Amino acid sequence: MDLLFALKAALLGVIEGITEFLPVSSTGHLIIFANLFKFYSNTNKAYVDMFNMVIQLGAILAVVVLYRHKIIETVIHLFPSKKTPILKSGLYFWCMILISCIPAGVIGIKYHSIIKEKLFNPLTVACALFVGGVWMLYAESKLRTKSNDSLSDLSINPWQALIVGLFQVLSVIPGMSRSASTIIGGWVAGFSTVAAAEYSFFLAIPVMLGESLLNVLEMKANLSNMEWISLGIGFMVSFIVALLVIDSFIAFLKKKPMKTFAAYRIIFAFIVLTMGAFGLFIQT
Repeated sequence: MDLLFALKAALLGVIEGITEFLPVSSTGHLIIFANLFKFYSNTNKAYVDMFNMVIQLGAILAVVVLYRHKIIETVIHLFPSKKTPILKSGLYFWCMILISCIPAGVIGIKYHSIIKEKLFNPLTVACALFVGGVWMLYAESKLRTKSNDSLSDLSINPWQALIVGLFQVLSVIPGMSRSASTIIGGWVAGFSTVAAAEYSFFLAIPVMLGESLLNVLEMKANLSNMEWISLGIGFMVSFIVALLVIDSFIAFLKKKPMKTFAAYRIIFAFIVLTMGAFGLFIQT
């Protein structure tokens, strides 16, 4: 039983690593597959919530590793100087990230418990996947630019940062996808797809840390040795898989449209709804 539990943790880590930065909703996938794997029947719900958050942090660590040069640069050039214009300073960049975090942060903190209680279920995920997929198709046809400029080529202003942040609010609904919401918000703000995706990577760092803090504060149960081991397995697997996925995702966006992911979302939504109709999900 312990070996099976660890295997399920590793599989969920793979799913998280693949889906965290793709516009398909990692949280939605974790809800679906944790349910299918009967991960809930192995332990308590509070542990599962913590597990999902920990493996998401593993994926976020992959961003820190892959974009470490950009992060280090923002620290070295934190303050404006004669050689560093204010718009290129690290302080300005992280202020823009902060502005983008505010809308979802306010909603997330205020309604965190309600969202988890009412929306973290397969039906909500399926509906959000479908709606988000259709929305992605429309937004890409109307808003996507042909530019492949990276985030380093942009000078983001507060209004653009706020637009992205407002769109990120949609990601509190599991299945909508933080990546999809921020990329579409980036299109509205005038970003290229590549720059919008990279911005969503950096935006994930404070967002996920904040969500993790909320989950840790809620977690009251003592963990068994197997639960600690499974946390470590899930974290490391998601980190390694995300390392492999991020560069491939950026390369894909430079050449291919997002409609591939939209089609996947719509198909997966119908699969989840069909499975639900046949009673294949457990009640949590």
